[in-house]
Amino acid sequence: MNAANGSTGSGKRVVVAGYGPAAHRLAETLRGRGFAGPITMLGEEPRSAYDRVALTSYLDGKTAEDLTYPVPAGITPRLGARVTGIDRQARLVTTEDGHAEPYDVLVLATGSSAFVPPVPGRDLPGCFVYRTIDDLDAIREAARGASSGIVVGGGLLGLEAAEALRGLGLATHVVEMGPWLMPRQVDEGGGVVLRRHIEALGLSVHTGAGVAEIQPGPDGRVARLVKPDGEAVEAQIVVFSAGVRPRDELARRAGLAVGERGGVVVDEGMRTGDPSIYAIGECALAAGTVYGLAGPCFTQAEVAADRIMGGTASFTGADVSTKLKLLGVDVASFGSLDGGLDVTFMDPVGGVYKKLFVSDDARTLLGGICVGDAEPYAALRPLVGRELPASPTELLFAGTAAISADLPDDAQVCSCNNVTTGRVRQAIAEEGLTDVQGVKRCTRAGTTCGSCVPMLRQILVSSGVDVGKAMCEHFPHSRAELYDIVRVRGITTFSQLVAEHGTGRGCGVCKPAVASILASLGGGHILDGEQAALQDTNDHFLANIQRNGTYSVVPRIPGGEITPEKLIVIGEVARDFGLYTKITGGQRIDLLGARVEQLPAIWKRLVDAGFESGHAYGKALRTVKSCVGSTWCRYGVQDSVGLAIALELRYRGLRSPHKLKSAVSGCARECAEARSKDFGVIATEQGWNLYVGGNGGFKPRHADLLAADVPTGELIRIIDRFLMFYIRTADRLQRTAAWVESLDGGLDYLREVIVEDSLGICAELEDQMERHAAYYADEWRATIEDPDKLRRFVSFVNAPGVPDPSISFETERDQIKPVLIPLEVTRS
Repeated sequence: MNAANGSTGSGKRVVVAGYGPAAHRLAETLRGRGFAGPITMLGEEPRSAYDRVALTSYLDGKTAEDLTYPVPAGITPRLGARVTGIDRQARLVTTEDGHAEPYDVLVLATGSSAFVPPVPGRDLPGCFVYRTIDDLDAIREAARGASSGIVVGGGLLGLEAAEALRGLGLATHVVEMGPWLMPRQVDEGGGVVLRRHIEALGLSVHTGAGVAEIQPGPDGRVARLVKPDGEAVEAQIVVFSAGVRPRDELARRAGLAVGERGGVVVDEGMRTGDPSIYAIGECALAAGTVYGLAGPCFTQAEVAADRIMGGTASFTGADVSTKLKLLGVDVASFGSLDGGLDVTFMDPVGGVYKKLFVSDDARTLLGGICVGDAEPYAALRPLVGRELPASPTELLFAGTAAISADLPDDAQVCSCNNVTTGRVRQAIAEEGLTDVQGVKRCTRAGTTCGSCVPMLRQILVSSGVDVGKAMCEHFPHSRAELYDIVRVRGITTFSQLVAEHGTGRGCGVCKPAVASILASLGGGHILDGEQAALQDTNDHFLANIQRNGTYSVVPRIPGGEITPEKLIVIGEVARDFGLYTKITGGQRIDLLGARVEQLPAIWKRLVDAGFESGHAYGKALRTVKSCVGSTWCRYGVQDSVGLAIALELRYRGLRSPHKLKSAVSGCARECAEARSKDFGVIATEQGWNLYVGGNGGFKPRHADLLAADVPTGELIRIIDRFLMFYIRTADRLQRTAAWVESLDGGLDYLREVIVEDSLGICAELEDQMERHAAYYADEWRATIEDPDKLRRFVSFVNAPGVPDPSISFETERDQIKPVLIPLEVTRS
């Protein structure tokens, strides 16, 4: 885009009807390109433009000022000034308060309004829409006297609204007319996986359901929503978020053309039938479509600015790819979601669904869907319409690093701001950029939704830039650096850390990581005070959430050794609470199917019988598996069970960057599979061999021999050092296998540090582990003894003790199993 002849528009009066994000981008672009004429913004709201993409964060603690865009220099904003009329002959607009504003160029940027279905009761007190800061203020005020709420609409905005109601402490229902959630962005398979995620958080989802009426209570306010089948859902708040309608009433009254289904008709230059009037954003019908995403609206604003200054830029359509985190679930869709062939991966246990659509010859990427794991999105979206650099199956699991170097310069890396890979590379080369913040500043890429930030980082790396290891936008430090800051400065809370060494309020990346650091340094119970709000989903209830919204109970069985009396207790607990029982690969017993409100009672029985938490829910030591060893086996050369129990009791509860698994084999026959563990021990005639850095999973890796024929005491000291050095220096969510490979010098360097003590820190590492072992306390025992902690174990905040009615079971092989929505994924 470039304005013809360098026109500055001097003397040309630009008036913008509306002052939202698109209008702000227009004014910012005009001023940034040297437009010298007066610009007047007529905004209906009492505040200037703000970030609507981040609207829900207003209820999470951000202020209106935090969301408000800086006002471009030299513009005249008039707030609370709704435009009511256009006199095209006199080139004059009038506002509701009678003010008349002359224009040479008028830009309509009136946005859209929420669609409210024409159902009885829609105007009752307690009914809201979800569009503005004022709407959110009203919802927050109403929530103070409410216990439950309903969101009508299960699309992008509807699920954002549901997250807001849940955050306000309300039992939340989502009513979606379509057959699954987010029907415009995901297919049935993705919708089913998304639903399971959301229901697991305690929300109730009603799909294939409309609204017959909203009924009042005795006080005249909302009391319930009635569906067409007659079922009533009790609630005191109803939020309509069932789509939007372009606000084109100004254009209609002025005699400008509008689309059959709404929207001001514009040409490729965003101009209406009147050459002095443009329309941009959600009120415009451009290229036959009304766009509701930030990226296309910003591009329209830039095209209009270019044309106002005499340029020739055109808007011929836009990428409508989407990536966001809804209720803690990553969801992404891009390109075309039908036609050709499809390659699908689904992990119902992990709650992950990925699907790529490719051409009939499987060489061209058409589009894709990701639910539960959207990591491939940033790398794959720029490849839409291009030849695939690898097989579709490989691309489903490829990271940004594997693809970024191969992207052509014309591939769009940021759809929100229409930034290509070539533009990013050019900025890196010409401006000498060395970090993502610099790329954002120079190109705007990554400044709106942020989904392309991982790709920006990889483009920097592929351009030869040594990029820092900042954990996220809130901390300029890596996890290892944050660990040292917390340890050395004695920081005990996330608030203190972010205030002294970071910015903002934190995010879903840094909060759990810092929570883990604090816990590994003896920061108290993970559900104490501020710590509780930092935890991942599983840690919130000290249990692993399952696909149907129930939880697993996994008591610790050190070394796999258990007495008959304890076996009987587990059987009685499973029988009394109706749980499914399964012996795990880690030599313990998993009890599945527990509802959240049952967890304290179950654990009370287990703790009273001498059990403690097995930490199956945490990034911590899981198990130390063992064979029977020399005590029973004729081939055993050492007491593997005794060592396994000692190791498990020593390292239980040890919080780390990722989960830890271990095993001890009593001889070289390796029955305990020690070499597939993070740290594994195999007995020898002279002592023990220690192996480190192994794992199973998607990319199995055999552990490497770190020390040979060491006596028991020395073995434990080396393991102490290994684990503490890993906790100190590994990245967030980095398993020991990847960590060992990432060390400069690899295994040899690790051996120098923790066996030969080349850094002189071995004694310090051992002391840290001694303190952990000495001050260990069982998390579940502490929880059932604390009434404050027990209050969180409810399915519904307004009805403690009431079970979730959406959870049901059927019988298979004499045990329960979840009743789930059938999933059918077919070839397109």
